[in-house]
Amino acid sequence: MEHKLKAGIVGATGMVGQRFITLLADHPYFQISCLAASAKSAGKPYGAAVEGRWKLKEPMPPCVSDMPVADASDIDALKAACDFVFCAVDMPKDEIRALETAYAKAELPVVSNNSAHRWTADVPMVIPEINPAHLDVIAAQRRRLGTKKGFIAVKPNCSIQSYVPALTPLRGYGIKEVLVTTFQAISGAGKTFETFPEILDNVIPYIGGEEEKSEKEPLKIWGGVEDGIIVSAQAPVISAQCIRVPVSDGHLATVAVKFNQKPAREDILKAWADFSGEPQALALPHAPKQFVTYFEEDNRPQTKLDRDLYGGMGVSVGRLREDALFDWKFVCLSHNTLRGAAGGAVLIAELLYRKGYLN
Repeated sequence: MEHKLKAGIVGATGMVGQRFITLLADHPYFQISCLAASAKSAGKPYGAAVEGRWKLKEPMPPCVSDMPVADASDIDALKAACDFVFCAVDMPKDEIRALETAYAKAELPVVSNNSAHRWTADVPMVIPEINPAHLDVIAAQRRRLGTKKGFIAVKPNCSIQSYVPALTPLRGYGIKEVLVTTFQAISGAGKTFETFPEILDNVIPYIGGEEEKSEKEPLKIWGGVEDGIIVSAQAPVISAQCIRVPVSDGHLATVAVKFNQKPAREDILKAWADFSGEPQALALPHAPKQFVTYFEEDNRPQTKLDRDLYGGMGVSVGRLREDALFDWKFVCLSHNTLRGAAGGAVLIAELLYRKGYLN
């Protein structure tokens, strides 16, 4: 591709920002044109700003080590340097909401990893294989903001991206109730084992705000577009518990489901095998060839073995069996900083690009 869009990364010094850098360093559609963070990092070369704080196993790409860090609040500077931005800042939610709105109003589209705008009615919250039609609300959002180019699109919570892909192709059977427990990696809190020693030999049965997100966000994703806003689905009822476990990367979920019309085992397996979406049809760079992969082995999926499936963008499922209280139960797994965070946002941006929203 001869012309690449210039992408900025806001919150570039954090773990998700670092993941964005590794994913975009050699991207066919986008080139990193600006790295932005808080005022305390602004003006420093990126390598100096994250010295001793690079948290990924992959080395820092050489192309960013000498790039000066911009102040995330300097919207004019970012607009001059970028065609659009990825946003993954660590700030109070109201401040994030204001910052992202300011970018959008400055005609700088935002693809956000943050939760601040997930419940703004005309902001699409997208898993690209599941609800790409929600991008249609961008036209209404632009009218509200008074923009021609600027808008905000967001990625949903990392925990739901392990099990919502497995539930979605089964919705035709009438999902009534879902009981889910997520076992979430420490990178979801921006931690490593070196910076989170209290997790060693331990399980923490609470992650602030996660259970509410896990119970409500799927309903927006499964909702419909009406009069320029997204109206959440009314069913199913989801009950969630979210637990932090001593794993570096990968969110695993145990799921039990009750249906209006109980499907046969072979119907469930076929629905998962056949599940595909626009990312696969368009052969987007970060689209997994197979969105949902089922493992027949009794001891799969395993976090360490299977989180990197299709470059960390595939979703794994296993242990499908009938349940004594519900109809069926199974285990799901996704990579939380790839499919669940930066990779999911990059896939959204790729879809936006191919559908003309970023041009």
